[in-house]
Amino acid sequence: MIKIQVKKLHTLTGHNDCVYALVEGPNPQYFFTGSGDGMVVLWDLENPENGKLIAKVNHSVYALEVDKVRNLLIVGHNFEGIHVIDLESRNELWSINLTNQSIFDIKVSGNDLFVATADGMVIILDIEKRAVKKHLKISDKSVRVLAINPDNRTLAAGLSDHTVKIFDLITYEPIHNLISHSNSVFALGFAPNHPILISGGRDAHLKIWDTETYTLKESIVAHMYAINYLAFREDGRYFVTCSMDKSIKVWETENFKLLKVIDKARYAGHGTSINKVLWSSYNQNIISISDDRKISIWDLEF
Repeated sequence: MIKIQVKKLHTLTGHNDCVYALVEGPNPQYFFTGSGDGMVVLWDLENPENGKLIAKVNHSVYALEVDKVRNLLIVGHNFEGIHVIDLESRNELWSINLTNQSIFDIKVSGNDLFVATADGMVIILDIEKRAVKKHLKISDKSVRVLAINPDNRTLAAGLSDHTVKIFDLITYEPIHNLISHSNSVFALGFAPNHPILISGGRDAHLKIWDTETYTLKESIVAHMYAINYLAFREDGRYFVTCSMDKSIKVWETENFKLLKVIDKARYAGHGTSINKVLWSSYNQNIISISDDRKISIWDLEF
């Protein structure tokens, strides 16, 4: 059995509302958070106590994405659209009014920017041309989460209609419609170095999908309440899930064994729903954000 020592390194404050968005910077020493207060904040893992305000918008920020090739931060501005910030100058390069809906997720692949919205749309933009290429209406319900296969050939979308839909990244054509969840899908991730996709959601189950055939390999009752997000360590050996049940769980990817539970009782964890987790590729710390307006940084020793 793998033993894990957990130590809480930092609790960061500064947001005035629930913290919903979390993304690693092009330089992984830094990460960004976005919140219901419309603030987007830059944090430094070497000096985490002093966050720097990068942007302030009028509505909640549920989604952030980084374009590592172009050194850009993309901010999803609910009920409006996206703002694109040059991380060198920290100035806004461009913005585009896209939607009167919530923006739940944003992903970059090559020149394409994929924006998931509450009206069942995936809006595809050309980053170089700064223009909309295509509107994919994939459901009448919200598109909650997107994931790009490391092979860069497929895009997965988790939806409030309980499905996971797989698309070809070149043609944007649907390839598979995965049906197994009994409620909204909030969490989605392709495992590095493993041919699997893991999904999770409001039904508190994790579903393990074989990416060769997109058949269901395993279903696990993983949390007491909704699974809000999941993140892999960069080598793919382990992954973490976070939940409305206020816990973070650490899993082994090879056999889907639960290795550790990080919660308030044992480790002075978050007091409310944990919205996202990030496994830092800079120092292998885990970063978590919550409805309690706090950001926690955890050291895991295996």
